[in-house]
Amino acid sequence: MKVVLQNLTKIYPSRDKGPDVTAVNDFTFEIPDGKLIGLLGPSGCGKSTTLNLISGLETPTSGKIFFGDDDVTNLPPENRGIGLVFQSYALYPHMTVLQNIMFPLENFKGKDRLSKEEMKEKAMEAARLVQIEPYLERKPAQMSGGQQQRVAIARALVKRPRVLLLDEPLSNLDARLRLQTREEIRRIQRETGITTVFVTHDQEEAMSISDQIVVMKAGVVQQIDNPQDVYDHPVNLFVASFLGTPPINVFDGEVRDHMLYIGEDAVMKVDLEDRKVIVGIRPEGFILDENGPLCCSLTGVQVMGRDTSVVSSHPASRNPTVCSIISAENKVTGDTVRFRLKPFKTILFADDTEQALDYSVLE
Repeated sequence: MKVVLQNLTKIYPSRDKGPDVTAVNDFTFEIPDGKLIGLLGPSGCGKSTTLNLISGLETPTSGKIFFGDDDVTNLPPENRGIGLVFQSYALYPHMTVLQNIMFPLENFKGKDRLSKEEMKEKAMEAARLVQIEPYLERKPAQMSGGQQQRVAIARALVKRPRVLLLDEPLSNLDARLRLQTREEIRRIQRETGITTVFVTHDQEEAMSISDQIVVMKAGVVQQIDNPQDVYDHPVNLFVASFLGTPPINVFDGEVRDHMLYIGEDAVMKVDLEDRKVIVGIRPEGFILDENGPLCCSLTGVQVMGRDTSVVSSHPASRNPTVCSIISAENKVTGDTVRFRLKPFKTILFADDTEQALDYSVLE
């Protein structure tokens, strides 16, 4: 099911004579049929509000929402054909797993009404999909967090929704369970082919399972693209800084006579006119070289198996430390460390607007 958001805006009136709050501002986007879209951004950016608008739990101030060719803007949630999974599992504690999964089917009326056998068959099918068949007679309290989340997903899937909406569904899980469950969500989405919107503030989560990600800030869409292109080609400094673990290293820089300077270090030739710039370098964008042009003061070395994290400082850095990820085969000693830079991991931004600049490296 294709989902189209057309100039979607949600404004909350002020409660204390202050300015109104624009949670979502003129959001236009087409979610392709059968794709998993990640809504990503910091707390308060409007991603959950967008999800609530799609679900019908919130009414837009202006704009329209289409499921396929159907205008569902004013349609109540129960008539939209959605499956919704919350951050809290919201399972009924007095019911078994099987009863929890079957519950949405019991609300079907008229020609859609199912017999008990049909409901059980559909519930079993959903349980198999999320791999929780051995636990059908258990109560939620007898299950782990990851298992309860699978029950919540099965309950959302059992009625074969047109659109599946996931609101930070992994936030309550530990690190290992988060990894396992997000892989399960991706597998389930691919097997069912249901158009899915996944809300998270965790950029690693969004990048690992999404076909496309939407990065938001203060209610405004910053960039929409496939995860790797957003990472490699961020449109502005906010997107570049939000994506990536460890985060991108940010420096004050300047272009003089087609030479890019970070502080006093002339690091590469670029086809830009003289101007001040902001230089973003991904942690994997450093090449250890004793004759490299970028000179940093060594702070520490952290060996992480196959990689080594070199922690250093530089006068032009906007970050407290500079983090460089290099191969563990390299040995780092001394008080200073020198690097060459990988051009495709070095991103330049305008000093005034913080928008990414289009440039090429000169030989």
